[in-house]
Amino acid sequence: MTIRLKRAYEPPSKEDGYRVLVERLWPRGVKKEALQLDAWLKDISPSPGLRKWYGHELERWEEFQTRYLRELHQEPARELLAALVERARHGTVTLVFASKDEEHNSALLVKRELEKRLR
Repeated sequence: MTIRLKRAYEPPSKEDGYRVLVERLWPRGVKKEALQLDAWLKDISPSPGLRKWYGHELERWEEFQTRYLRELHQEPARELLAALVERARHGTVTLVFASKDEEHNSALLVKRELEKRLR
């Protein structure tokens, strides 16, 4: 039962297990075959409106978390999270993301939500 985070610009490894891209947009400059993904779950990422509103402005981070968690509790994200929880119960799941900021990004919130559901 392990959930990992990995930037799309880092090379895949065997320890990654099930690799899933949790971004709505494809990471710039990365070829599809280079990511070696098992899935691309666009619908688990923030909505286009929320993503644009946030714009990686750190003063909006607290409010972004609240709004994004609200989205994660609605369909289709809720069902996708449930499927990832089941995968994580049986092995490693690596959430692949593109953000340069490793401390303020949506993948981090997905990881926290998955870990909460695994408890």
